[in-house]
Parts: sequence; C-alpha cells; structure tokens
Amino acid sequence: MLGLLQGVSELFPVSSLGHSVILPRLVGWNIHQDDPYFLTFLVATHIATALVLFGFFRRDWWRIITGLGRSLRDREIADADARLGWLLIVGTIPAGILGLTLEHSLRRIFASPQSAAIFLALNGLLLFGAELLRRRAPEEELDDDVRIARRVSWRGAFTIGAAQAIALVPGFSRSGASMGGGLLVGLSHKDAARFAFLLATPIILAAGVLKLPELAGPQGNGVRGPALVGALCAGATAWASVRFLMRYFETQTLMPFAVYCAAAGTAAAIWFAVS
Repeated sequence: MLGLLQGVSELFPVSSLGHSVILPRLVGWNIHQDDPYFLTFLVATHIATALVLFGFFRRDWWRIITGLGRSLRDREIADADARLGWLLIVGTIPAGILGLTLEHSLRRIFASPQSAAIFLALNGLLLFGAELLRRRAPEEELDDDVRIARRVSWRGAFTIGAAQAIALVPGFSRSGASMGGGLLVGLSHKDAARFAFLLATPIILAAGVLKLPELAGPQGNGVRGPALVGALCAGATAWASVRFLMRYFETQTLMPFAVYCAAAGTAAAIWFAVS
C-alpha cells in the first residue's frame, strides 16, 4: 500500500512524504517516520520513482545530456537542449544544498502526523496561490523542451529549484512547488509539469542512491523484501501517474489538487486533534 501510494503522491502535487506520515496514523499502523527501517524502505521506492521518470523522459534526457556535452566541448550554450540542461543544473543546486543541510532537522521537527496534516492543508493554499498569481504563457508552436528553454530564465530556474526544498517539510509537495514556480515564471501547466518532472529526476535519484548503503547494510535486514515489493508497486503507479499527468495538464489546472490538499489536510488535522 505504501509503495502504491508513493508512486502516485510523489508525482501528483499532493506530497508523498505527508501522505506516508499521515496514512499509518489514520489506519493504526505502528509505523513512524523516524524509524530506521521506514526510511530504508522509502529509499527503495524513491529510486524506483526516479528510474521511471528517467525512462519516461529518456528521449529528452538523451537530448539534454548530448546538449550539455556539446556546450562543454564548444564552451558555449548554442542550442535549446544545452540551455535546458544547464537550467536543470541551476535548479538542482539550491534543492541539493538545502536538502543536504536541512533534511534531517526539518523532518525531525515536523515528523508528527498532526504537523503533516496542517502542512498538507497549507500545500493546498500554495497551489491555489500559484494559480491565482500565475503569468499567462504565450502561445508558441515549438518543441516542448525548446519552449521551456526559451521561457525559463536562469533566475527562474534557481527559484523553481529552491521552491522544491519546501518538500523537506512533510505535507508540502515537491512537484507542486516546482509546478507552482513554473507557472509564476510564465510556463503553461503542461510545460511546468514537464520541467518539474525533469528537475525532480536527478534529485530523487541522488537522494535515494546516497542512502542506498542503508538498504544494503544492517539497517536493511528484514526490510529488503518489503522494500522490493514497495519499489515495484511505486514504479508501476509512478509510470501510470506521469502518463496521466502529462495528458491532464495539457488542458487542466492545479485547482483540483489544491482543493483536495486543503480539504484532506484540514480533515486529518481535526481528526488527530479530537482522537
């Protein structure tokens, strides 16, 4: 169940970490976010999600990687593929630094289901605000990646990357913050989702790989079997989710997710307060 939930909630703008903290408390499972075995389990599901994203956008990543290679060889950013690659690197830097320095402290401070529920409701307000304040994207008949590379500035890429760090707090969504940032810099919903998924891939994969020794080491004892099952389930739902969302955002907005987060977070917070 947690694997299936991870694959969906990591890509939908509804906070995978928040749901992973709230769900066990709602259904009465004796699982806590700071338990070593639980963190080890999440490593496997995150790696599976990142590999699915890489596979789904494999053609884009091939163009981006070859574009970066050309720019390093020629010492100039001469095409959209190279520019998009450097934009992703710029966006990855703030999220990576903030993640390494603040991850453990933020998760320790806001590890309770009550806090996660409150921040999930605030995540809904964040999505709602992004929709209200978004800049209208111009109509351009261009390749998706070319359109993104032209529209996003270096400052915009840094801002979107920094916004991802809010997902270190359980209840806030990485993809939601990135998509919201994309809307604010003038991307369409489809392009904001595409850039968010491209930007999330190396960050999720790197975070999982850094903690992979925990899964292979003593902390993985007794967890590897469930972690493998959870990873397979997360991969399956992540693939279905990214396919759905890339079609959904061609015509739809973040508003349904904003309403869901606000309502579900508020209801969970009230439930935890009275139970």
